[in-house]
Amino acid sequence: MKAHELHSTVTTDGSLRLTIDPVDLGEPGPDEVIVRIEAAPVNPTDIFLMLSMADLAQARAVDGALEAPVPPGVTKVFAGRLDQPLVVGSEGAGTVVAAGANQQALIGKRVGANGGMFASHRKLPASHVRELPAGASAEDGASWFVNPMTALSFVETMRAEGHTAIVHTAAASNLGQMLVKICAADRVPLVNIVRRPAQVAQLRALGAEHVLDSSAESFGRDLVDAVAATGATLAFDAIGGGVLGAQILDAMERVASRSMKTFSHYGSSTHKQLYVYGGLDRAPMQVARTFGLTWSIGGYLVMTALRKLGPEVMARMSARVMRELTTTFASHYSERIALAQLLEVETLRRCAATATGEKFLVVA
Repeated sequence: MKAHELHSTVTTDGSLRLTIDPVDLGEPGPDEVIVRIEAAPVNPTDIFLMLSMADLAQARAVDGALEAPVPPGVTKVFAGRLDQPLVVGSEGAGTVVAAGANQQALIGKRVGANGGMFASHRKLPASHVRELPAGASAEDGASWFVNPMTALSFVETMRAEGHTAIVHTAAASNLGQMLVKICAADRVPLVNIVRRPAQVAQLRALGAEHVLDSSAESFGRDLVDAVAATGATLAFDAIGGGVLGAQILDAMERVASRSMKTFSHYGSSTHKQLYVYGGLDRAPMQVARTFGLTWSIGGYLVMTALRKLGPEVMARMSARVMRELTTTFASHYSERIALAQLLEVETLRRCAATATGEKFLVVA
């Protein structure tokens, strides 16, 4: 079977090259399936892999491909991928059109899938697909994994690490809206941080109790009050750069210090944890160290978190996603594009903006 796949290549001479190439899939093995891809979201992680920080202002079409220079030093950071055409698209959904001997029951089924979804068809291990609920469309199931499993993993990580409440930034995102619904259903106190007044109203309409606008003059005070009301000692940060992460840790320390019986220049003994899972702000993170010495800042990747949580928890999470696919875990898209449009400079610029409320879906 023939297919077409989007490939991203960073070359040793410092150039990004995007192509849509024909691929011969061959016959599926005994435990493999071939899925016709019908919908695939463009996630921030896909943008990062696809573009590798290329300068789109200098992008140009060359012989049916798109080429753009990457900044100096990027070839060192991505040395492991140089001159390798990588498939892109972390998740998607479609219909199984062929299957190996052990997976014949999946033929004709609509499934969610992982890995290289910016393609017309993909041959995958059957373990990489999940049958969608009856009546669910490919668009319903396109974003079945990354945001839902990440949001659920936040709550499971909170429980595993002994915290009782969460602070979340960029909270008006698709993922943030899912987290609001999860925490409401599970009765987990949640502090939502957004960047515009309209986003405050948006989350309050979903039932969120604590929604803070980081652009407001009162944000610092509001953050301390919300942390005090919830008892949050765990934060998940999608922003990454700037001072917001340190502000959150500082608010947690201010609240914790209120219960200290005696002064300690080491700060409170309450552990404060900040996980950075995104990079909406590419500036360096600024840490002012106003929150004692009992704290941690770490990176957070959903696949790593799932391995730590274990297969039983992961199976429970996945089953919940499928039960609530069109409710709690429904995704919303601002624009639908064809696969070929990922080679258009203007389309890529809009995708790369990763603005809240702007999510693209590649459709067949």
